[in-house]
Amino acid sequence: MKEYFNFLSGNFKKVSFGWLLTFLSSFGQTFLVSLYVPEIVKAFAITEGTFGAIYAGCTVAASIIMLSVGHTVDHRPVKKVTAFTVLSLGLSSILLGLSYHIALLFVALIGLRLCGQGLMSHISMTIISKYFDKNRGKALSISSLGYSMGEAVFPIIITSIIAFFDWRIAAIVSGVALLLYLIRLKFTNLLDFDKQLSTEGKPSTWSLLKGYKGVVFDKRFGIMMPASFILSFTNTAIFFYQYVFVEDKGWSPQLYATFFTVYAISRFLFSLLGGTWVDKFSAKKMFRIYLIPMTLGLIPFALMDSIIGALLFLITAGITGGMAGTVKTSLIAEIYGTEKMGAIRSVFTMFMVISTALGPLLVGFMIDGNFDFSTIILLLFAAMLLISLNSQRIKNITKVSTL
Repeated sequence: MKEYFNFLSGNFKKVSFGWLLTFLSSFGQTFLVSLYVPEIVKAFAITEGTFGAIYAGCTVAASIIMLSVGHTVDHRPVKKVTAFTVLSLGLSSILLGLSYHIALLFVALIGLRLCGQGLMSHISMTIISKYFDKNRGKALSISSLGYSMGEAVFPIIITSIIAFFDWRIAAIVSGVALLLYLIRLKFTNLLDFDKQLSTEGKPSTWSLLKGYKGVVFDKRFGIMMPASFILSFTNTAIFFYQYVFVEDKGWSPQLYATFFTVYAISRFLFSLLGGTWVDKFSAKKMFRIYLIPMTLGLIPFALMDSIIGALLFLITAGITGGMAGTVKTSLIAEIYGTEKMGAIRSVFTMFMVISTALGPLLVGFMIDGNFDFSTIILLLFAAMLLISLNSQRIKNITKVSTL
């Protein structure tokens, strides 16, 4: 912990900006959007399955758009890219509250998923990776703590507003809060981050497509992407339907909810430890093991009748989730370099965002098809186990220049 205090003493402002972006990304994350789902379903007179399909479609659309704009952080001033993203996220949240036609709901959800889960996280992880080299792991781990803080704070705030007013007011208030942050952003000095901008300027569409093809068809991508994909797929699917699973098991929803404190603590601690380990051992070594805790945690979650099985899963999910962002982003920097990291990382982000759409969709189909809880979780375990084995191939990979 002393290492972190020493590191923060000279880098607090820069790292805190990365933290703030991941914190504000909460407004487009599934855990927060899911709080609106019961009310949206009632307001538009649709089923949960229909909303799941809408959500999946909007998320896929956002991931495709992400591929066309993610590269901007490589060659445009950080303040401009951030301001545009925050503005779009705020307006999308307000539009969600004002959506009285399903077409507006589509636009709002695309904006939330693109700017929240997609770009806010992408900007934070990319600029921090570019700026820090020696202490990249620590910088990324501190920045990623914004996710944990958002998960701890925003559900309480949003559910309280929904309870006292309604879901539309909650969405509009969220959007206004984001727009107010633009005032603070105007007076934030981000010029040090701009020193890392690419000297080549904006790439042509053809060069981008050629580069993306090179990334996707390279064997390194076949090792790195599945791990990111399956983690987001499994996390989103389980947390999206967590209370359906809890009901299926006959567990106490109240007791399960209290276990999230343990999950948050686990994720917090291992985010910090993960950063230290990446700096000490390298992201390549950590990539080989970071999926293992959550993979193993799925077994008691599926097979134990006691709610302790859920607790064990949440602890292991926190361990893997805490290390994930730091490990994945640091590995991209180690393998591909940082000059064009925004463009390269946007490819990985696109597939990650797609996985968050497919997770709830496919698991929802399994639930509708009367698959029992244990079978669904064991299938997810099998997928994560296979991909964990595939991740071991990273040990033979060397740094490559792409795009």
